[in-house]
Amino acid sequence: MSQREKPSNRPELSAEDQNRIVRMAWEDRTSFDAIERQFGLSNGQVIALMRRVLQPSAFVRWRKRTAGRQTKHDQLRGYEFGRFRSPGQRGD
Repeated sequence: MSQREKPSNRPELSAEDQNRIVRMAWEDRTSFDAIERQFGLSNGQVIALMRRVLQPSAFVRWRKRTAGRQTKHDQLRGYEFGRFRSPGQRGD
């Protein structure tokens, strides 16, 4: 059985959810952990999604931007006050 034939363990995402994940992944302050909590996608699954939906040059630029960035991983963040939420963002 080839890699392409194996069933995927990623959740089915609507086009709207995929767009939201891409926007969150580009944001500096949104961690991969926050994406996982909200959508159930691991770091690797977010990378695979970005590879699939972005143009190759945009994907390379995004990977360079996020590689080793402390704000993209909750454990590497150095603050204690919680996450940033803009005034226009919905939710509690």
